Amino acid sequence: MRTALTLPEVRWAGAALVAFLLAVGLDLGGAPGQLVTAAYLACYTLGGWGPAVEGIRALSERRLDVDLLMVVAAVAAASIGHWFDGGLLIVIFATSGALESVMTARTRAGIAALLDLAPETATLVDRDGTERQVPAAELVAGATVVVRPGERIPGDGRVLDGVSEVDAAGLTGEPVPVRTTPGDDVLAGTVNGTGVLRVRVLRDAADTVVAGVAAQVERAAETKADRQLFIERVEQRYSVLVVAATVLLLTVPLLLGAGFSETLLRAIVFMIVASPCAIVLATMPPLLAAIAVAGRRGTLVKDVTVLEALAEVDAVVLDKTGTLTSGRPRVVAVTPLGGRTADGVLALAAAAEAGSEHVLGRAVRRHALDRGLDLPEASDFAAVPGEGVRATVGGTEVAVGRPELAGRPHPVLDDLVGELQRDGRTAVVVLADGEPAGVLGLSDEPRPGAGEALDALRRTVGEPEVLTGDAPAPARVLAGRLGLTRLRAGLLPADKVAVLRERQAAGRRVLAVGDGINDAPLLAGADVGLVVGGPARSGSGSGDEALGAGALSLEAADGVLTRDPLGSLAPLVELARRARRIARANLAFAASVIVVLVAWDLIGTLPLVVGVAGHELSTLLVCLNGLRLLIGTRRADRRARRDGAPPAAAPHREPVAAGRS
Repeated sequence: MRTALTLPEVRWAGAALVAFLLAVGLDLGGAPGQLVTAAYLACYTLGGWGPAVEGIRALSERRLDVDLLMVVAAVAAASIGHWFDGGLLIVIFATSGALESVMTARTRAGIAALLDLAPETATLVDRDGTERQVPAAELVAGATVVVRPGERIPGDGRVLDGVSEVDAAGLTGEPVPVRTTPGDDVLAGTVNGTGVLRVRVLRDAADTVVAGVAAQVERAAETKADRQLFIERVEQRYSVLVVAATVLLLTVPLLLGAGFSETLLRAIVFMIVASPCAIVLATMPPLLAAIAVAGRRGTLVKDVTVLEALAEVDAVVLDKTGTLTSGRPRVVAVTPLGGRTADGVLALAAAAEAGSEHVLGRAVRRHALDRGLDLPEASDFAAVPGEGVRATVGGTEVAVGRPELAGRPHPVLDDLVGELQRDGRTAVVVLADGEPAGVLGLSDEPRPGAGEALDALRRTVGEPEVLTGDAPAPARVLAGRLGLTRLRAGLLPADKVAVLRERQAAGRRVLAVGDGINDAPLLAGADVGLVVGGPARSGSGSGDEALGAGALSLEAADGVLTRDPLGSLAPLVELARRARRIARANLAFAASVIVVLVAWDLIGTLPLVVGVAGHELSTLLVCLNGLRLLIGTRRADRRARRDGAPPAAAPHREPVAAGRS
């Protein structure tokens, strides 16, 4: 309530209401007519000046604004002595505008809350090792900061030194603090635990995930749905027709000898009840409410057209790594070949993966650092999406990635790969100067709650299909554990797009979910593409490579899943469909009210007060019906938390595995 009172639209509407009630009270109390008229004039001025100014500005741009029609109708009613009816029109019209402003402000309040997550200052470490306090907004990529226990991390970056637990609940919703060690990425706005961390900033302050999330939500709130754009195009022509019909209703009866007051009153009533205010407001309130609900649950969409598309999807394709799994694989086996040692193979692979954005590369590097290995410098790094990486390490050309990188058959290597895959593990080969140097095995476990989330997705959209670049054997093991019947493994990015095109050619509306640069073509081509975790996940490499990967995957997607990527999907589709149902119901209701009131006015005698109440109350009901989505889902989420279950699309803390997908 306190926030609403800060909005000028709410204050003006409230002032108009007070003036209106004062005028009615004075009139009923037998006050002098001049005093009553003055109170009504105050009501008209306070509630009508804003719409009048906007309407005149629209006329200067050769547009006819519905707001101006309402003000003209109110003034015309007053001109023939219907001060009460005109004042009621002004008050209800101003109230509906205030309600729309409150709804928009609630969305912007969420944006402000996101920005408030970032701290105001940061402890910057200069090149000579001295520390100084600087504004966090001035941090740039490459800077090094120190984060002490209990402090918020000031920028997106990578831990250089220190071990701690980072609480990301305010940003990602993860309920359990994450153990963070050197090499791990951290986000601005998350809270450091008990250790001291030295962090290298990877993004300028304006490019952090927090800032990106806020910009994305704001962009979504300012866009308009396709249906809304169509309605507004029709509104211009329709408003001109309303004015033309009003003029005819006024002039024709007068030419035939009808009384002026009666004729003007009928024309005024027609202009009020025929105006499409409720139709114009039928679509955006439920869609904006759905955006707010989705953001509260951890899903950020780029604009309201994404919600419209989500309501139409009837097929889902999922990446494996980071979607069915958490994207945090761990190395469980290192088998050296060619006389090398296990640590030697691991050091070669970790050095080559230093520039990789992929979760498997991060897992390899983290395992090597945990073992305390001294990693040599790598040069000539090149990532091959869907295959692996290549680099020169100490004069040796090293390739790390899919078993197919080996090229020709290697019996020993092939046997090791086959054994790992039969156990449901992801096999990563390491080549040195083109010869097998070893094989790494990484574990890959499904997300907790993945089975229930997939069941909900089946009920909502249909049987999901998994498209992964991982080898068929471990992918089939994971699919079997989750009861998935549709799986295509060993796919390159172009292969995933080809499968997507098949589905779309068959008339399906496809929702695609992926993680990282490999899935950018898939996300861009889908009817709706959602990226898991946004820049925080897909940009998990180092330097410009990480930023480029994160920007590419985020730019290709229509939205970001910041919490449980699998459990979020079914509730998100249901939310979009519910918003669509509400918008359609609003349109039908608004159109029905207009038809009934217009017919009443043309065929019979519709009292002005009834016309005003019917038209404006239908507008208010349409807005409130849209907001009902916001209120109802909030109550449902609270009940779910009270009962000990996560709200729809609530966060999970999930250790998982991965594949080079």
